[in-house]
Amino acid sequence: MRALILTAAVVAVLAACKPAPGDTAAPAAAPASTAAPANASESAAPAPASETAAPAQASPAVPAPATNDEGRAQVNQSIEEVLGDPAVFEPAILAFQQAVAAHDAEAVARMAAYPFSATIDGKPRKIQDASAFAAAYDQIVTPAIAKIVTGQKYAELFVNGKGVMFGNGEVWLNGICQDKACKQMDVRVIAVQATEAAAAH
Repeated sequence: MRALILTAAVVAVLAACKPAPGDTAAPAAAPASTAAPANASESAAPAPASETAAPAQASPAVPAPATNDEGRAQVNQSIEEVLGDPAVFEPAILAFQQAVAAHDAEAVARMAAYPFSATIDGKPRKIQDASAFAAAYDQIVTPAIAKIVTGQKYAELFVNGKGVMFGNGEVWLNGICQDKACKQMDVRVIAVQATEAAAAH
Protein backbone atom coordinates (compact mmCIF):
# COMPACT_ATOMS: atom_id res chain seq x y z
CA MET A 1 0.00 0.00 0.00
CA ARG A 2 2.87 2.37 0.89
CA ALA A 3 4.55 1.58 -2.46
CA LEU A 4 1.44 2.56 -4.36
CA ILE A 5 1.22 5.88 -2.44
CA LEU A 6 4.90 6.69 -3.23
CA THR A 7 4.43 5.88 -6.90
CA ALA A 8 1.37 8.13 -7.11
CA ALA A 9 3.33 10.95 -5.44
CA VAL A 10 6.23 10.61 -7.91
CA VAL A 11 3.84 10.68 -10.87
CA ALA A 12 2.17 13.82 -9.47
CA VAL A 13 5.54 15.59 -9.07
CA LEU A 14 6.62 14.69 -12.60
CA ALA A 15 3.34 15.90 -14.02
CA ALA A 16 3.74 19.23 -12.22
CA CYS A 17 7.23 19.73 -13.77
CA LYS A 18 6.22 18.94 -17.45
CA PRO A 19 5.75 22.15 -19.49
CA ALA A 20 2.44 22.91 -21.09
CA PRO A 21 2.13 22.25 -24.86
CA GLY A 22 2.18 25.97 -25.78
CA ASP A 23 5.21 26.77 -23.62
CA THR A 24 7.86 24.71 -25.50
CA ALA A 25 11.13 26.72 -25.57
CA ALA A 26 12.64 27.67 -28.98
CA PRO A 27 16.01 26.13 -29.82
CA ALA A 28 19.02 28.23 -29.06
CA ALA A 29 19.99 30.52 -31.95
CA ALA A 30 22.85 29.38 -34.14
CA PRO A 31 26.06 31.38 -34.01
CA ALA A 32 25.98 34.50 -36.20
CA SER A 33 28.52 33.07 -38.65
CA THR A 34 26.38 30.04 -39.47
CA ALA A 35 22.83 31.30 -38.98
CA ALA A 36 20.64 31.19 -42.10
CA PRO A 37 19.53 34.56 -43.43
CA ALA A 38 16.13 35.82 -42.43
CA ASN A 39 14.96 35.59 -46.05
CA ALA A 40 16.34 32.62 -47.96
CA SER A 41 15.20 34.01 -51.31
CA GLU A 42 17.28 37.14 -50.80
CA SER A 43 20.43 35.09 -50.22
CA ALA A 44 19.89 33.25 -53.51
CA ALA A 45 19.44 36.43 -55.57
CA PRO A 46 22.23 37.06 -58.14
CA ALA A 47 24.64 39.91 -57.73
CA PRO A 48 23.82 43.13 -59.60
CA ALA A 49 24.18 42.85 -63.39
CA SER A 50 26.97 45.39 -63.40
CA GLU A 51 29.11 43.03 -61.34
CA THR A 52 28.41 39.69 -63.02
CA ALA A 53 27.29 40.41 -66.61
CA ALA A 54 29.82 39.90 -69.39
CA PRO A 55 31.05 43.17 -70.90
CA ALA A 56 29.09 44.41 -73.91
CA GLN A 57 32.13 44.16 -76.17
CA ALA A 58 32.84 40.51 -75.38
CA SER A 59 33.68 38.42 -78.45
CA PRO A 60 30.71 36.41 -79.77
CA ALA A 61 30.92 32.66 -79.95
CA VAL A 62 30.62 32.73 -83.77
CA PRO A 63 33.26 34.77 -85.64
CA ALA A 64 31.84 37.90 -87.26
CA PRO A 65 31.98 38.16 -91.06
CA ALA A 66 34.83 40.10 -92.53
CA THR A 67 34.32 43.83 -92.61
CA ASN A 68 34.77 45.95 -95.74
CA ASP A 69 38.21 46.98 -94.48
CA GLU A 70 39.21 43.35 -94.02
CA GLY A 71 37.88 42.44 -97.47
CA ARG A 72 39.70 45.40 -99.02
CA ALA A 73 42.93 44.28 -97.38
CA GLN A 74 42.46 40.76 -98.75
CA VAL A 75 41.82 42.07 -102.28
CA ASN A 76 44.91 44.27 -102.12
CA GLN A 77 46.96 41.35 -100.86
CA SER A 78 45.80 39.26 -103.82
CA ILE A 79 46.62 42.09 -106.22
CA GLU A 80 50.09 42.40 -104.74
CA GLU A 81 50.74 38.66 -104.94
CA VAL A 82 49.46 38.21 -108.51
CA LEU A 83 49.38 41.51 -110.41
CA GLY A 84 51.46 44.26 -108.89
CA ASP A 85 51.33 47.23 -106.56
CA PRO A 86 47.83 47.69 -105.06
CA ALA A 87 48.66 51.37 -104.56
CA VAL A 88 48.50 51.64 -108.36
CA PHE A 89 45.48 49.39 -108.85
CA GLU A 90 43.10 50.63 -106.16
CA PRO A 91 42.93 54.31 -107.24
CA ALA A 92 42.48 53.25 -110.87
CA ILE A 93 39.66 50.86 -110.00
CA LEU A 94 37.84 53.48 -107.93
CA ALA A 95 38.34 56.14 -110.63
CA PHE A 96 36.89 53.76 -113.22
CA GLN A 97 33.80 53.16 -111.10
CA GLN A 98 33.33 56.89 -110.58
CA ALA A 99 33.66 57.59 -114.30
CA VAL A 100 31.08 54.92 -115.15
CA ALA A 101 28.73 56.23 -112.45
CA ALA A 102 29.02 59.74 -113.95
CA HIS A 103 28.50 58.38 -117.48
CA ASP A 104 31.78 60.06 -118.40
CA ALA A 105 32.49 58.35 -121.71
CA GLU A 106 35.73 60.22 -122.36
CA ALA A 107 37.17 59.39 -118.93
CA VAL A 108 36.35 55.69 -119.34
CA ALA A 109 37.77 55.75 -122.87
CA ARG A 110 41.06 57.12 -121.55
CA MET A 111 41.29 54.11 -119.21
CA ALA A 112 40.95 51.45 -121.92
CA ALA A 113 43.85 49.53 -123.45
CA TYR A 114 44.05 49.84 -127.26
CA PRO A 115 43.36 48.27 -129.60
CA PHE A 116 40.23 47.36 -127.64
CA SER A 117 38.03 44.42 -128.60
CA ALA A 118 34.30 45.07 -128.30
CA THR A 119 31.05 43.57 -129.51
CA ILE A 120 28.78 46.14 -131.08
CA ASP A 121 25.43 45.24 -132.62
CA GLY A 122 26.35 41.59 -132.20
CA LYS A 123 29.53 41.93 -134.21
CA PRO A 124 33.13 41.96 -132.95
CA ARG A 125 34.93 45.22 -133.53
CA LYS A 126 38.39 46.56 -132.88
CA ILE A 127 38.34 49.97 -131.24
CA GLN A 128 41.58 51.70 -132.15
CA ASP A 129 41.58 54.74 -129.89
CA ALA A 130 39.82 56.67 -127.12
CA SER A 131 37.76 58.82 -129.46
CA ALA A 132 36.26 55.75 -131.18
CA PHE A 133 35.57 54.19 -127.77
CA ALA A 134 33.80 57.32 -126.54
CA ALA A 135 31.69 57.45 -129.70
CA ALA A 136 30.50 53.88 -129.16
CA TYR A 137 30.41 54.14 -125.36
CA ASP A 138 26.71 53.34 -124.82
CA GLN A 139 27.00 50.25 -127.01
CA ILE A 140 30.06 49.05 -125.12
CA VAL A 141 29.20 50.03 -121.56
CA THR A 142 25.51 49.21 -121.65
CA PRO A 143 23.20 50.25 -118.79
CA ALA A 144 23.29 46.66 -117.48
CA ILE A 145 27.08 46.59 -117.42
CA ALA A 146 27.23 50.07 -115.89
CA LYS A 147 24.96 48.87 -113.09
CA ILE A 148 27.27 45.95 -112.38
CA VAL A 149 30.34 48.20 -112.35
CA THR A 150 28.86 50.81 -110.01
CA GLY A 151 27.37 48.17 -107.71
CA GLN A 152 30.62 46.25 -107.33
CA LYS A 153 32.13 46.39 -103.84
CA TYR A 154 35.89 46.71 -103.78
CA ALA A 155 36.08 44.20 -100.92
CA GLU A 156 34.40 41.60 -103.15
CA LEU A 157 36.48 41.98 -106.31
CA PHE A 158 37.86 38.78 -107.82
CA VAL A 159 41.57 38.72 -108.63
CA ASN A 160 43.58 36.22 -110.68
CA GLY A 161 46.36 36.20 -113.24
CA LYS A 162 44.05 37.71 -115.87
CA GLY A 163 43.39 40.82 -113.79
CA VAL A 164 40.69 42.26 -111.57
CA MET A 165 37.17 41.11 -112.40
CA PHE A 166 33.90 42.99 -111.95
CA GLY A 167 30.66 41.07 -111.49
CA ASN A 168 30.71 37.75 -113.33
CA GLY A 169 33.34 38.79 -115.84
CA GLU A 170 31.57 41.70 -117.50
CA VAL A 171 34.60 43.94 -117.01
CA TRP A 172 38.30 43.21 -116.49
CA LEU A 173 41.11 45.58 -115.54
CA ASN A 174 44.79 44.76 -115.53
CA GLY A 175 48.17 46.40 -115.42
CA ILE A 176 49.87 47.31 -118.69
CA CYS A 177 53.65 47.59 -118.47
CA GLN A 178 55.09 50.82 -119.81
CA ASP A 179 58.69 49.56 -119.99
CA LYS A 180 60.50 46.28 -120.52
CA ALA A 181 61.24 45.83 -116.83
CA CYS A 182 57.61 46.67 -116.01
CA LYS A 183 58.75 49.14 -113.38
CA GLN A 184 56.05 51.51 -114.56
CA MET A 185 52.55 50.16 -114.94
CA ASP A 186 49.22 51.68 -115.92
CA VAL A 187 45.98 49.99 -114.94
CA ARG A 188 43.67 49.73 -117.95
CA VAL A 189 40.29 48.35 -118.88
CA ILE A 190 41.12 45.31 -120.99
CA ALA A 191 37.64 43.83 -121.54
CA VAL A 192 33.98 44.82 -121.44
CA GLN A 193 31.59 42.07 -122.43
CA ALA A 194 27.98 41.12 -122.03
CA THR A 195 27.16 38.00 -120.00
CA GLU A 196 23.98 36.22 -119.01
CA ALA A 197 24.19 37.93 -115.62
CA ALA A 198 24.43 41.32 -117.32
CA ALA A 199 21.43 40.47 -119.49
CA ALA A 200 19.44 39.71 -116.33
CA HIS A 201 19.98 43.27 -115.17
